[in-house]
Amino acid sequence: MSDVPAQLTVVTGEDSPARSRLTSVMIHVALLAASVIMLYPLLWLLAASFRPENEIFTSASIIPSSWSIDSYFRGWNGLRTSFGTFYINSFIISGLSVIGNVLACSMAAYAFARLNFKYKNFWFALMLMTLMLPYQVTLIPQYVLFRGLGWVNTFMPLVVPKFLAADGFFIFLMVQFFRGLPRELDEAAQMDGCSPWRIYWKIILPLSTPVLATAAIFTFIWTWDDFFGPLIYLSEMKSYTVMLGLRTFTDSTGESDFGGLFAMSVLSLIPIFLFFLFFQRMLIEGIATTGMKR
Repeated sequence: MSDVPAQLTVVTGEDSPARSRLTSVMIHVALLAASVIMLYPLLWLLAASFRPENEIFTSASIIPSSWSIDSYFRGWNGLRTSFGTFYINSFIISGLSVIGNVLACSMAAYAFARLNFKYKNFWFALMLMTLMLPYQVTLIPQYVLFRGLGWVNTFMPLVVPKFLAADGFFIFLMVQFFRGLPRELDEAAQMDGCSPWRIYWKIILPLSTPVLATAAIFTFIWTWDDFFGPLIYLSEMKSYTVMLGLRTFTDSTGESDFGGLFAMSVLSLIPIFLFFLFFQRMLIEGIATTGMKR
């Protein structure tokens, strides 16, 4: 009878590694299948951009039967305005938005996190309330204001609000990060005669690279992908962004150039992919450390 438990233990010990390997293989197979399903639309888009126009919707394969780059030439130069102009416009708007958001939101977050002023908690709560307002709620008042200023059909309505700390999400994100920085740094700097502005510029910002990079990445991606804002404020094709330029390839009353549309859609993804690739380590670090105590 004493040999039975030992035998069971040995059998269990032999089966456990095999069962673990089988479970691991099944998990990896399931994850691989899910990855293929998620990436299939993107791979099909890439394949469709290299297919001839008459073969785009005739196959669901991600490998074209014949390769052609005519869609890229046609998409880049086929409109009244070169697609390069749309790229330049998007880079200008996205670049200025990144600079404005990082500077303005970091200054507002520094004030909420490190300075003491009257009704600070009230203003902070009011700022958080703006996160609950849909963009459509403030759209009409903003449009009336910008039209009165003569900014419609310019980049100003898309850029100027970024320099006024209008994105409460990034302010809240930076406040949580700044609160985790040791207060002793501010006290030591004040003893050396540093003003609040110098503390912000010389101490807080250099220590806040992860959260600043996170704000920059999200701002760039959201601004680059924005369609609704440019649609409202931009009416001339020479001022279009990439997202508005893609819309011009489809025409509900006539023929649509789907080859050019898919080709330029692929090119529109490249800046976002590269921006994320270069700053992905800072993005992960910024999200992981935001709100944590050091």
